[in-house]
Amino acid sequence: MDSGQIKKQYGLIGYPLTHSFSKRYFTEKFERENISASYENFELENISGFPQIVQNNQELSGLNVTIPYKEQIIPYLDELDGAAEVVGAVNTIRFIRTAGGLRLKGYNTDTLGFEGSLKPLLKPWHRKALILGTGGASKAIRYVLKKLDIDYLSASIEELQEKEIRYDDIDKKMMEERLLIIQATPLGTFPNVHTFPPIPYSFVGPKHVLFDLVYNPEVTKFMEKGLAQGAAVKNGYAMLLQQAMKSYEIWNKNE
Repeated sequence: MDSGQIKKQYGLIGYPLTHSFSKRYFTEKFERENISASYENFELENISGFPQIVQNNQELSGLNVTIPYKEQIIPYLDELDGAAEVVGAVNTIRFIRTAGGLRLKGYNTDTLGFEGSLKPLLKPWHRKALILGTGGASKAIRYVLKKLDIDYLSASIEELQEKEIRYDDIDKKMMEERLLIIQATPLGTFPNVHTFPPIPYSFVGPKHVLFDLVYNPEVTKFMEKGLAQGAAVKNGYAMLLQQAMKSYEIWNKNE
């Protein structure tokens, strides 16, 4: 590694971060490609601690943002990229240092990662989708489905908004109509591997695609139940890889 290079620092904010893929991915990338940089996990119990992270880490060039702060981070940023503004959630922050000071710009690379990962699975009959969950990740999914002209409904445990339903409303008819089901909650994530969303899996069939944003474990309970019914399944690992690569591009682009 060239000792003459300035060592850049990147990182991840979220809570908890025990399941984080990013630190390992970027540390291995920097070693493999001989890049003078480091990547740290910044576990934040409350988003109000964010300005202190910025203040205490003057070498920061970029951050990733994960659960539960993809929406809560927005008031702390100076600017949003187009997709992040429309989606209303941020998972990548670029630190722009100029003579006038520091500006923080928010992006959403979940949209790119999800679209790239989902497209190869789609068949002509995948015109209607059911999204399980209504957090920051599900907002990126809605953005992509709208772009692909796929109708969607979201299952929520919160107060219902437009195009949202209760889990209890998911019946045989809905399952048979909505052949694309996207799991966008933390359910099933290690170590809580036995948890899964409460939907009627008996109505899943071979024409269904069950896409789980969770990537650890490799096969979640949600995916397992889909496989048992003959459905195609996919986890969130490829999506994660694509969004991580895009994050690095954003942090290092010239503008």
